[in-house]
Amino acid sequence: MGATISRKLSNSFEGALAGGGDPATSPLYVFGPFLKLIVIAGVAQVTFGATVWLAVFTVIMVSAMYRQVMRWVTDGSGGSGLSEEEFGGWAVKINAGITVIEYTLTFLVSMAALVTFIADRLPALNGTIGGWQYRTFLAIALSILTGWLVNRGPKVSARAFGPATAAILALLWVMIFATIYKQGFHLPDFNLQAFSFDPVNYVAENGEAVKSSYFHLTLGGYARILALMTGIEIFANLVAAYEGKRAERSRKAFGSLIIIMGTTALTMLIVGPAIFADSDPLNSHVSVFTQTMDFLLPAWASYAGTFIGIAVLLSACAAAAQGIQNLALGLRYRHYVSAAFGQRNKHDVADYPVWLMIGVIGLSFLLFGTHEETYLALYAAGVFILLSMTGWAASKRLFREMRERFGIGKLFSLLGTAIAALLTSFATFIIFEERFFEGAWAYLILVPLLYVGFTYYRNKLGKPPSVEDRLGSIISEQRYLPLTLQKTAPGEIAFDNIIVPLSGNSLAEQVLPIARAFARSYGSTLKLIAIDEKDKYDETDQTEYLEMVSGLINSDGLESDIEIRKGDPSTGIDSYAQETGADLIIMTTRGKFSVDSIMTDSIAQRVIKKTLTPTLLIRPTDNWRSRRSKFKRILVALDGSEAAEKVLPYIRKFANEFGSKVLLFSVPEGSESENYSERIQQYLDDIAETLKEEGIDVITLVAGSGPARTIVALSEEENVDLIMMASHGRGGTERANIHLGSVTDRVVQKTPCPVFIVPLTRSEK
Repeated sequence: MGATISRKLSNSFEGALAGGGDPATSPLYVFGPFLKLIVIAGVAQVTFGATVWLAVFTVIMVSAMYRQVMRWVTDGSGGSGLSEEEFGGWAVKINAGITVIEYTLTFLVSMAALVTFIADRLPALNGTIGGWQYRTFLAIALSILTGWLVNRGPKVSARAFGPATAAILALLWVMIFATIYKQGFHLPDFNLQAFSFDPVNYVAENGEAVKSSYFHLTLGGYARILALMTGIEIFANLVAAYEGKRAERSRKAFGSLIIIMGTTALTMLIVGPAIFADSDPLNSHVSVFTQTMDFLLPAWASYAGTFIGIAVLLSACAAAAQGIQNLALGLRYRHYVSAAFGQRNKHDVADYPVWLMIGVIGLSFLLFGTHEETYLALYAAGVFILLSMTGWAASKRLFREMRERFGIGKLFSLLGTAIAALLTSFATFIIFEERFFEGAWAYLILVPLLYVGFTYYRNKLGKPPSVEDRLGSIISEQRYLPLTLQKTAPGEIAFDNIIVPLSGNSLAEQVLPIARAFARSYGSTLKLIAIDEKDKYDETDQTEYLEMVSGLINSDGLESDIEIRKGDPSTGIDSYAQETGADLIIMTTRGKFSVDSIMTDSIAQRVIKKTLTPTLLIRPTDNWRSRRSKFKRILVALDGSEAAEKVLPYIRKFANEFGSKVLLFSVPEGSESENYSERIQQYLDDIAETLKEEGIDVITLVAGSGPARTIVALSEEENVDLIMMASHGRGGTERANIHLGSVTDRVVQKTPCPVFIVPLTRSEK
């Protein structure tokens, strides 16, 4: 059976290439603002080395801290370690709010650095038109292109941006060896005077007279250069993407971190002095990294480096956009945002958050320009808020573990993590103290606003059900028998009355063959209904049409009734179903419920939202399987939730009548448990055994990535002629704003076969 299964990362180098684009780009842009500060102040000879060493020491300590985090965060849900279960919802909401801002700023800074690289070679881009630089329009155009590529799915993104990280790693190592070859092996000096409070007076770039000290300028440079830490959390997020057991996955992820951050640190220590010695940070036309490439490398290699820089900065932008996509899905799953933010497009990714982010970025470029130093203060502030929160969360957890079982190794881990937490907290304080009025203040507004938004949706939707806990309880039983099967006897499900919406439109009539098949098999009465939404049509004409269809049905030995109504189609169909005690609605997703307007998917969604009646949706396409079915091969989607199990009694009804082969299927997503796949497999096997005892031919499968995408792919591969699922599974339903569950919605839109949907009861809605 050929289910679609996403490929896992097999080793640390693959992981470094998959996730290292963002941190690997940092040497391209961190030196400029850093050197400009200390050169203008006239303290560069004293403070440069001390600042670089302090930054490298921070990299080492924070990397060691993340080794601990990777032991705990194995599901890809986030690298902060601030789990809702341990710290409460407040920590998750603050972490998510800052992360949203950081992904946006990562894109902003990377795109700004990208157009700077291009402008290094094409100075004409610094010209203006209508008050805006040409580079501004280039940045907006490239941002839109990046968003479009990312929203076409991970495969397209991987092909477009994947090779860039390997190229930037190669470039940085070429720069390291070129520096050693040309200038010898020289590490930065460490001058203790950099930490003295000796006064320094200088004229800033804006012409303002400034009084400071060596210590303050060293810390100012430290705050600027520490933007190189951005993106380090991605390696904890990637743990779930590796093959192997929990310990092996975390070890591989840490290996990826060492490859990237080790390269970055060596670039700072070896190439950094060359950048300091051979570039002019006051040259506003060419970045210091490009100046250094021109000095160290042959002309062709330097230009190749520019192209590599452009590619990897695009990759960093794409990674930020993908981060927003994944964060939106996670927040939606945990009921912190509207379902619309986590709605997957036809490529099975959440595109709405990306376009929203691109809109904010385009507006920022128009208002504030495209120079990376404009955004670095705000950027660095968020990086270190997150890193300090991670440090203290990890310290708390290590302290608890050490109290439970003391060990020297744990003590040293706790001390190292506490040092990392202190360093990052100190850096956060420095950035806010120095750059508060240059943008850092925005966090005091944006984070509370996002916090309030997350709180609103959590209060509205409630805490999501814990499928993990439920599976644990289920598997502890000798054999699980769902309540829906216990409470519903095989003969209880009936299809005596079936609603069939019609209006004379040929697309709407595509339901008739399947409706007739049901009527023959179950002795059903087909209740034909037409609804005039805007009171435009002659009731006699509608009656004549329905009577003609009814006559054809009756002449075939079947029973049918007709009904003409006015008003909202979804309300009319639901009301008629309630009045007649209908057991099923069979309708098309493309036809006319109302006589005067083509029915769209959204109207079908409104029917599903309102009705308590099971619904069979037909999506007419050129593929005959979308319009005809013998119900011989049925795919049943389950996710471990009680809501999804509501479809189970209907399996009996179909399988016993049509002799169907049933495939119980689940995608192993949404859990950090190491043996989640085994648990969900056992869960399906238990249900299958119960159905087999009733003579139903059942097989089970746990596979894939992305429920909707995998269900559709599997239905095509296995020539499935019916998909059965509940309208909402573990994600629940958003009472006012969602119609079908996002997985159900995507399946209905893309599958080539009919879909049978069991709605929630009124109390569940």
